[in-house]
Amino acid sequence: MKAFLKAFVVLILVLAVTGGIVAYSIASKGISTRTNPSMAEETIAMTVRSLATPRSVRNQPNPVEPTAAALEGALDHWADHCAACHANDGSGNTQMGRSFYPPSPDMRGTRTQALKDGALFSIIENGIRLTGMPAWGTGTPEGERESWALVHFIRRLPNLTATDIERMEGLNPQSPAKFREAEEARIFLEGMTEAPMNRSPTKPHHD
Repeated sequence: MKAFLKAFVVLILVLAVTGGIVAYSIASKGISTRTNPSMAEETIAMTVRSLATPRSVRNQPNPVEPTAAALEGALDHWADHCAACHANDGSGNTQMGRSFYPPSPDMRGTRTQALKDGALFSIIENGIRLTGMPAWGTGTPEGERESWALVHFIRRLPNLTATDIERMEGLNPQSPAKFREAEEARIFLEGMTEAPMNRSPTKPHHD
């Protein structure tokens, strides 16, 4: 009982000190997302992320086979849903990814790649509170299979090829500016091809 009370008191002290450091960081730096997270904030975030995934889920093996079809579908899914924040190559080096607090992590790095498949699956399905990571789970078996396939794709991020990146660039959602530019180009080209057909016939020349 004494050992339990001692451990509890130590935990409270650690939390109090950590909370004080975080409060000081916020007071000195403000709450702008342009500042880098302090070490205390990173430690808390990593701890909470670890505790948020039940051990039974964290240790669950990936039930989806990494077939060519599964990886192809995951690449398409990543390009369409994930790349806006995490970048096609998983670096997180995008305008949105850099603007989050904490910024989107480099998914190719050890912190992510060292996570078990079950932990990655849980993050994809359930998201992470107080970050920009949403919950992508649909509550359906098909949605879960897509999340497990994405786990396989995340493992591939450190070894993506130039061909993979080029393909994803063609699958990325277009920004409004790029969409308008593409539409203007399409309309212009259609006008060029239709102009001769709409042109009134010329009168024959009489000497």
